[in-house]
Amino acid sequence: MATRRALANLVDLAMAEEVALVLLAGDVFDGNWPDYGTGLHFVKEMGRLREAEIPVVMVSGNHDAESKLTRTLPLPDNVTLLEAKAPQTHLLEEIGVAVHGQSYATPEIRDDLAAGFPSPRADLLNIGLLHTAAEGRTGHENYAPCSLETLVSSGYDLWALGHVHAREVLNADPLILFPGNLQGRNIRETGPKGASLIELDGSSDPVESHIDLDCVRWELIRIDASDVTSTDEIFSSLSAEVRGAGEQCGGRLLAAGVVIEGVTTAHTELAADPESLRYGAISAAVGAVGGQVFVERVRLETRAPRSIAAGGEDAVGELIREIEELSGPGLESAADALARLDAILPREARLDFDPASENQVRALLGELRETLPPRLLRGVSG
Repeated sequence: MATRRALANLVDLAMAEEVALVLLAGDVFDGNWPDYGTGLHFVKEMGRLREAEIPVVMVSGNHDAESKLTRTLPLPDNVTLLEAKAPQTHLLEEIGVAVHGQSYATPEIRDDLAAGFPSPRADLLNIGLLHTAAEGRTGHENYAPCSLETLVSSGYDLWALGHVHAREVLNADPLILFPGNLQGRNIRETGPKGASLIELDGSSDPVESHIDLDCVRWELIRIDASDVTSTDEIFSSLSAEVRGAGEQCGGRLLAAGVVIEGVTTAHTELAADPESLRYGAISAAVGAVGGQVFVERVRLETRAPRSIAAGGEDAVGELIREIEELSGPGLESAADALARLDAILPREARLDFDPASENQVRALLGELRETLPPRLLRGVSG
Protein backbone atom coordinates (compact mmCIF):
# COMPACT_ATOMS: atom_id res chain seq x y z
CA MET A 1 0.00 0.00 0.00
CA ALA A 2 1.10 3.53 -0.79
CA THR A 3 0.62 4.81 2.77
CA ARG A 4 2.83 2.04 4.19
CA ARG A 5 5.55 2.74 1.64
CA ALA A 6 5.40 6.44 2.51
CA LEU A 7 5.89 5.63 6.20
CA ALA A 8 8.91 3.51 5.32
CA ASN A 9 10.22 6.45 3.29
CA LEU A 10 9.87 8.66 6.38
CA VAL A 11 11.91 6.24 8.45
CA ASP A 12 14.53 6.00 5.69
CA LEU A 13 14.79 9.79 5.68
CA ALA A 14 15.10 10.03 9.47
CA MET A 15 17.89 7.47 9.49
CA ALA A 16 19.73 9.00 6.53
CA GLU A 17 19.62 12.48 8.09
CA GLU A 18 20.42 11.13 11.58
CA VAL A 19 17.65 13.24 13.04
CA ALA A 20 17.45 13.78 16.80
CA LEU A 21 13.69 13.31 17.04
CA VAL A 22 10.62 12.27 15.00
CA LEU A 23 7.28 13.98 15.74
CA LEU A 24 3.92 12.49 14.71
CA ALA A 25 0.95 14.83 15.12
CA GLY A 26 -1.90 12.33 15.04
CA ASP A 27 -4.10 10.20 12.76
CA VAL A 28 -1.51 7.51 12.20
CA PHE A 29 -4.42 5.04 11.98
CA ASP A 30 -7.66 5.68 10.11
CA GLY A 31 -10.43 5.13 12.62
CA ASN A 32 -11.55 1.78 13.92
CA TRP A 33 -10.00 -0.10 10.99
CA PRO A 34 -9.61 -3.78 11.93
CA ASP A 35 -6.44 -4.42 9.88
CA TYR A 36 -3.76 -5.35 12.42
CA GLY A 37 -1.32 -5.62 9.54
CA THR A 38 -1.32 -1.83 9.40
CA GLY A 39 -0.54 -1.63 13.10
CA LEU A 40 2.21 -4.22 12.85
CA HIS A 41 3.76 -2.33 9.93
CA PHE A 42 3.83 0.82 12.07
CA VAL A 43 5.43 -1.05 14.96
CA LYS A 44 8.04 -2.52 12.62
CA GLU A 45 8.97 0.90 11.23
CA MET A 46 9.18 2.40 14.72
CA GLY A 47 11.43 -0.52 15.61
CA ARG A 48 13.78 0.51 12.83
CA LEU A 49 14.01 3.96 14.44
CA ARG A 50 14.66 2.31 17.79
CA GLU A 51 17.63 0.44 16.33
CA ALA A 52 18.93 3.79 15.07
CA GLU A 53 18.41 5.28 18.57
CA ILE A 54 15.92 7.85 17.29
CA PRO A 55 13.11 8.75 19.73
CA VAL A 56 9.53 9.29 18.54
CA VAL A 57 6.93 11.47 20.29
CA MET A 58 3.35 11.34 19.07
CA VAL A 59 -0.21 12.35 19.91
CA SER A 60 -3.44 10.73 18.82
CA GLY A 61 -5.92 12.64 16.66
CA ASN A 62 -9.61 12.28 15.95
CA HIS A 63 -9.13 9.09 13.91
CA ASP A 64 -6.65 7.52 16.32
CA ALA A 65 -9.00 8.13 19.24
CA GLU A 66 -11.43 5.54 17.90
CA SER A 67 -8.79 3.06 16.72
CA LYS A 68 -8.44 -0.29 18.47
CA LEU A 69 -4.90 -0.45 17.07
CA THR A 70 -3.92 2.62 19.11
CA ARG A 71 -5.38 1.08 22.24
CA THR A 72 -4.10 -2.48 21.97
CA LEU A 73 -0.77 -2.60 20.13
CA PRO A 74 2.30 -2.21 22.37
CA LEU A 75 4.77 0.28 20.95
CA PRO A 76 8.58 0.06 21.01
CA ASP A 77 10.15 1.83 24.00
CA ASN A 78 11.54 4.64 21.83
CA VAL A 79 7.95 5.76 21.09
CA THR A 80 6.10 8.02 23.54
CA LEU A 81 2.36 8.54 23.09
CA LEU A 82 1.35 11.61 25.06
CA GLU A 83 -1.65 11.33 27.37
CA ALA A 84 -5.21 12.43 26.61
CA LYS A 85 -6.46 13.43 30.05
CA ALA A 86 -4.38 16.63 30.24
CA PRO A 87 -1.47 18.37 28.48
CA GLN A 88 1.77 16.51 29.11
CA THR A 89 5.43 17.50 28.87
CA HIS A 90 7.89 14.86 27.72
CA LEU A 91 11.53 15.71 28.44
CA LEU A 92 14.37 14.57 26.22
CA GLU A 93 17.15 16.22 28.16
CA GLU A 94 19.88 14.31 26.32
CA ILE A 95 19.00 16.35 23.20
CA GLY A 96 17.81 19.45 25.10
CA VAL A 97 14.15 19.25 24.10
CA ALA A 98 10.79 19.44 25.87
CA VAL A 99 7.75 18.28 23.87
CA HIS A 100 4.40 19.51 25.11
CA GLY A 101 1.26 17.88 23.79
CA GLN A 102 -2.08 16.20 24.40
CA SER A 103 -3.80 13.31 22.65
CA TYR A 104 -7.51 13.05 21.84
CA ALA A 105 -9.58 11.04 24.30
CA THR A 106 -12.57 11.00 21.93
CA PRO A 107 -12.93 11.50 18.18
CA GLU A 108 -14.50 14.96 18.54
CA ILE A 109 -12.58 17.55 20.55
CA ARG A 110 -14.11 21.03 20.39
CA ASP A 111 -12.09 22.59 23.23
CA ASP A 112 -9.04 24.80 22.75
CA LEU A 113 -6.36 22.37 23.96
CA ALA A 114 -3.50 24.74 23.18
CA ALA A 115 -4.74 27.24 25.76
CA GLY A 116 -3.97 24.73 28.52
CA PHE A 117 -0.45 23.78 27.41
CA PRO A 118 2.25 24.32 30.07
CA SER A 119 4.74 27.17 30.14
CA PRO A 120 8.00 26.59 28.26
CA ARG A 121 11.10 25.25 29.97
CA ALA A 122 13.70 28.02 29.92
CA ASP A 123 16.64 25.63 29.73
CA LEU A 124 15.33 23.56 26.79
CA LEU A 125 14.00 23.87 23.25
CA ASN A 126 10.21 23.77 23.51
CA ILE A 127 7.99 22.04 20.95
CA GLY A 128 4.20 22.01 20.90
CA LEU A 129 2.65 18.89 19.35
CA LEU A 130 -1.05 19.26 18.58
CA HIS A 131 -3.78 17.82 16.37
CA THR A 132 -5.90 20.85 15.51
CA ALA A 133 -7.79 22.78 12.86
CA ALA A 134 -6.11 25.94 14.24
CA GLU A 135 -8.38 28.84 13.24
CA GLY A 136 -10.36 26.58 10.91
CA ARG A 137 -9.48 24.98 7.60
CA THR A 138 -11.83 24.25 4.69
CA GLY A 139 -12.62 20.56 4.34
CA HIS A 140 -11.60 19.68 7.90
CA GLU A 141 -13.69 19.45 11.03
CA ASN A 142 -12.96 22.29 13.44
CA TYR A 143 -11.35 20.09 16.12
CA ALA A 144 -9.27 21.55 18.97
CA PRO A 145 -9.60 25.08 17.55
CA CYS A 146 -7.02 27.64 18.60
CA SER A 147 -5.85 31.07 17.49
CA LEU A 148 -2.52 31.76 15.86
CA GLU A 149 -1.94 34.36 18.56
CA THR A 150 -2.19 31.66 21.26
CA LEU A 151 0.45 29.58 19.52
CA VAL A 152 2.81 32.48 18.81
CA SER A 153 2.60 33.84 22.36
CA SER A 154 3.24 30.44 24.00
CA GLY A 155 7.00 30.95 24.07
CA TYR A 156 7.59 27.66 22.26
CA ASP A 157 10.27 27.37 19.57
CA LEU A 158 8.16 25.17 17.28
CA TRP A 159 4.57 24.04 16.85
CA ALA A 160 4.11 20.80 14.87
CA LEU A 161 0.45 20.49 13.92
CA GLY A 162 -1.63 17.63 12.55
CA HIS A 163 -5.16 17.16 11.16
CA VAL A 164 -4.88 19.31 8.01
CA HIS A 165 -3.69 17.22 5.06
CA ALA A 166 -2.19 20.07 3.02
CA ARG A 167 1.21 21.52 3.89
CA GLU A 168 0.95 25.04 5.28
CA VAL A 169 3.35 27.28 7.19
CA LEU A 170 1.30 29.48 9.53
CA ASN A 171 4.20 31.44 11.06
CA ALA A 172 7.97 31.67 10.52
CA ASP A 173 9.30 32.62 13.98
CA PRO A 174 8.33 30.74 15.99
CA LEU A 175 7.84 28.13 13.28
CA ILE A 176 4.24 26.92 13.24
CA LEU A 177 3.25 24.54 10.49
CA PHE A 178 1.10 21.74 9.16
CA PRO A 179 3.50 19.44 7.29
CA GLY A 180 0.53 17.69 5.65
CA ASN A 181 0.18 13.97 5.21
CA LEU A 182 2.85 11.61 3.92
CA GLN A 183 0.75 10.26 1.05
CA GLY A 184 -2.21 11.73 -0.81
CA ARG A 185 -5.20 9.42 -0.44
CA ASN A 186 -7.62 10.67 -3.11
CA ILE A 187 -8.10 13.24 -5.85
CA ARG A 188 -8.77 15.96 -3.26
CA GLU A 189 -5.16 15.59 -2.04
CA THR A 190 -3.12 16.54 -5.09
CA GLY A 191 0.52 17.46 -5.46
CA PRO A 192 3.66 16.46 -3.53
CA LYS A 193 3.17 14.96 -0.07
CA GLY A 194 5.75 14.26 2.60
CA ALA A 195 7.28 15.53 5.82
CA SER A 196 9.06 18.60 7.17
CA LEU A 197 12.75 18.35 8.03
CA ILE A 198 13.55 21.03 10.63
CA GLU A 199 16.87 22.31 11.92
CA LEU A 200 16.30 23.91 15.33
CA ASP A 201 18.98 24.95 17.83
CA GLY A 202 17.41 27.93 19.62
CA SER A 203 20.19 30.34 18.63
CA SER A 204 18.81 31.25 15.18
CA ASP A 205 15.60 31.01 13.19
CA PRO A 206 14.52 27.43 12.46
CA VAL A 207 15.30 26.10 8.99
CA GLU A 208 12.52 24.00 7.48
CA SER A 209 12.34 22.08 4.21
CA HIS A 210 9.65 19.87 2.74
CA ILE A 211 10.78 16.39 1.65
CA ASP A 212 8.59 14.46 -0.80
CA LEU A 213 7.87 10.96 0.54
CA ASP A 214 4.79 9.89 -1.42
CA CYS A 215 4.94 7.03 -3.88
CA VAL A 216 1.66 7.81 -5.68
CA ARG A 217 1.06 11.38 -6.89
CA TRP A 218 -2.53 12.59 -7.28
CA GLU A 219 -3.17 15.27 -9.91
CA LEU A 220 -6.32 16.86 -11.31
CA ILE A 221 -5.89 17.41 -15.05
CA ARG A 222 -8.19 19.99 -16.63
CA ILE A 223 -8.66 20.03 -20.39
CA ASP A 224 -10.04 23.23 -21.92
CA ALA A 225 -12.23 22.11 -24.80
CA SER A 226 -13.23 25.62 -25.89
CA ASP A 227 -11.32 25.54 -29.17
CA VAL A 228 -11.72 21.88 -30.11
CA THR A 229 -14.23 20.36 -32.51
CA SER A 230 -13.87 16.61 -31.88
CA THR A 231 -13.06 14.00 -29.26
CA ASP A 232 -9.80 13.21 -31.06
CA GLU A 233 -8.53 16.70 -30.26
CA ILE A 234 -9.55 16.22 -26.62
CA PHE A 235 -7.60 12.98 -26.39
CA SER A 236 -4.55 14.56 -28.03
CA SER A 237 -4.57 17.39 -25.48
CA LEU A 238 -5.03 14.91 -22.64
CA SER A 239 -2.06 12.85 -23.79
CA ALA A 240 0.16 15.93 -23.71
CA GLU A 241 -1.06 16.98 -20.25
CA VAL A 242 -0.59 13.49 -18.80
CA ARG A 243 2.90 13.27 -20.27
CA GLY A 244 3.83 16.55 -18.62
CA ALA A 245 2.33 15.56 -15.28
CA GLY A 246 4.12 12.23 -15.43
CA GLU A 247 7.45 13.97 -15.91
CA GLN A 248 6.85 15.96 -12.71
CA CYS A 249 6.17 12.81 -10.67
CA GLY A 250 9.77 11.65 -10.46
CA GLY A 251 9.00 8.02 -11.34
CA ARG A 252 5.93 7.80 -9.08
CA LEU A 253 2.62 6.38 -10.19
CA LEU A 254 0.38 9.21 -11.42
CA ALA A 255 -3.20 8.94 -10.15
CA ALA A 256 -5.20 11.36 -12.27
CA GLY A 257 -8.64 12.86 -12.26
CA VAL A 258 -9.63 14.31 -15.63
CA VAL A 259 -12.03 17.22 -16.07
CA ILE A 260 -13.04 18.29 -19.59
CA GLU A 261 -14.51 21.80 -19.51
CA GLY A 262 -15.41 24.84 -21.55
CA VAL A 263 -18.01 26.00 -24.07
CA THR A 264 -17.43 23.93 -27.19
CA THR A 265 -19.12 22.85 -30.39
CA ALA A 266 -17.92 19.32 -29.54
CA HIS A 267 -20.22 19.18 -26.48
CA THR A 268 -22.91 17.13 -28.22
CA GLU A 269 -20.39 14.52 -29.38
CA LEU A 270 -18.69 14.40 -25.97
CA ALA A 271 -21.92 14.05 -23.96
CA ALA A 272 -23.60 11.54 -26.27
CA ASP A 273 -21.53 8.53 -25.14
CA PRO A 274 -20.03 8.93 -21.63
CA GLU A 275 -18.61 5.40 -21.56
CA SER A 276 -16.77 5.87 -24.84
CA LEU A 277 -15.43 9.20 -23.56
CA ARG A 278 -14.18 7.62 -20.35
CA TYR A 279 -12.36 4.73 -22.01
CA GLY A 280 -11.00 6.97 -24.73
CA ALA A 281 -9.53 9.23 -22.06
CA ILE A 282 -8.01 6.28 -20.21
CA SER A 283 -6.51 4.98 -23.44
CA ALA A 284 -5.01 8.40 -24.24
CA ALA A 285 -3.48 8.65 -20.75
CA VAL A 286 -2.02 5.14 -20.78
CA GLY A 287 -0.71 5.68 -24.28
CA ALA A 288 1.16 8.76 -23.07
CA VAL A 289 3.04 7.24 -20.11
CA GLY A 290 2.26 3.52 -20.15
CA GLY A 291 1.62 1.80 -16.83
CA GLN A 292 2.70 4.85 -14.81
CA VAL A 293 -0.80 6.34 -14.77
CA PHE A 294 -4.12 5.40 -13.19
CA VAL A 295 -7.16 7.42 -14.29
CA GLU A 296 -9.45 7.61 -11.29
CA ARG A 297 -12.30 9.50 -12.96
CA VAL A 298 -13.30 11.39 -16.09
CA ARG A 299 -15.78 14.23 -15.58
CA LEU A 300 -17.42 16.20 -18.40
CA GLU A 301 -18.17 19.84 -17.60
CA THR A 302 -18.50 21.26 -21.11
CA ARG A 303 -21.45 23.25 -22.46
CA ALA A 304 -22.63 23.76 -26.00
CA PRO A 305 -22.58 27.30 -27.43
CA ARG A 306 -25.99 28.84 -27.01
CA SER A 307 -26.63 28.85 -30.75
CA ILE A 308 -26.25 25.07 -30.83
CA ALA A 309 -27.94 24.39 -27.49
CA ALA A 310 -31.02 26.31 -28.63
CA GLY A 311 -31.91 23.65 -31.18
CA GLY A 312 -34.26 24.15 -34.13
CA GLU A 313 -37.83 25.36 -34.43
CA ASP A 314 -39.29 21.90 -33.89
CA ALA A 315 -40.50 20.26 -30.67
CA VAL A 316 -36.96 19.27 -29.70
CA GLY A 317 -35.78 22.85 -30.03
CA GLU A 318 -38.74 24.09 -28.00
CA LEU A 319 -37.99 21.59 -25.22
CA ILE A 320 -34.33 22.55 -25.13
CA ARG A 321 -35.12 26.27 -24.99
CA GLU A 322 -37.62 25.69 -22.19
CA ILE A 323 -35.01 23.86 -20.13
CA GLU A 324 -32.49 26.64 -20.81
CA GLU A 325 -35.01 29.24 -19.63
CA LEU A 326 -35.82 27.29 -16.47
CA SER A 327 -32.11 26.90 -15.71
CA GLY A 328 -31.37 30.58 -16.06
CA PRO A 329 -31.39 33.47 -13.59
CA GLY A 330 -35.14 34.04 -14.00
CA LEU A 331 -36.07 31.06 -11.82
CA GLU A 332 -38.57 32.47 -9.34
CA SER A 333 -39.33 29.52 -7.11
CA ALA A 334 -38.99 25.77 -6.85
CA ALA A 335 -42.77 25.31 -7.07
CA ASP A 336 -43.00 27.37 -10.26
CA ALA A 337 -40.12 25.47 -11.85
CA LEU A 338 -41.73 22.16 -10.94
CA ALA A 339 -45.02 23.16 -12.55
CA ARG A 340 -43.32 24.21 -15.78
CA LEU A 341 -41.18 21.08 -15.78
CA ASP A 342 -44.32 18.93 -15.47
CA ALA A 343 -45.71 20.69 -18.52
CA ILE A 344 -42.80 19.79 -20.82
CA LEU A 345 -41.94 16.28 -19.65
CA PRO A 346 -44.17 13.21 -20.07
CA ARG A 347 -45.63 11.69 -16.94
CA GLU A 348 -43.57 8.54 -17.27
CA ALA A 349 -40.40 10.65 -17.19
CA ARG A 350 -41.10 12.15 -13.78
CA LEU A 351 -38.06 12.27 -11.52
CA ASP A 352 -37.99 11.65 -7.79
CA PHE A 353 -37.02 14.86 -5.98
CA ASP A 354 -38.39 17.24 -3.40
CA PRO A 355 -40.42 20.02 -5.09
CA ALA A 356 -40.01 22.16 -1.98
CA SER A 357 -36.21 22.17 -2.32
CA GLU A 358 -35.02 24.88 -4.70
CA ASN A 359 -31.51 23.42 -4.61
CA GLN A 360 -32.77 20.04 -5.79
CA VAL A 361 -34.85 21.61 -8.56
CA ARG A 362 -31.92 23.72 -9.77
CA ALA A 363 -29.64 20.65 -9.73
CA LEU A 364 -32.19 18.67 -11.73
CA LEU A 365 -32.59 21.45 -14.29
CA GLY A 366 -28.82 21.73 -14.63
CA GLU A 367 -28.56 17.99 -15.25
CA LEU A 368 -31.29 18.10 -17.88
CA ARG A 369 -29.70 21.11 -19.57
CA GLU A 370 -26.36 19.32 -19.87
CA THR A 371 -27.45 15.79 -20.78
CA LEU A 372 -30.84 15.93 -22.51
CA PRO A 373 -30.15 18.28 -25.45
CA PRO A 374 -27.17 16.30 -26.83
CA ARG A 375 -29.16 13.07 -26.70
CA LEU A 376 -32.19 14.63 -28.36
CA LEU A 377 -30.18 16.38 -31.04
CA ARG A 378 -28.23 13.18 -31.74
CA GLY A 379 -31.49 11.29 -32.09
CA VAL A 380 -32.86 13.83 -34.54
CA SER A 381 -29.70 13.91 -36.67
CA GLY A 382 -29.42 10.10 -36.69
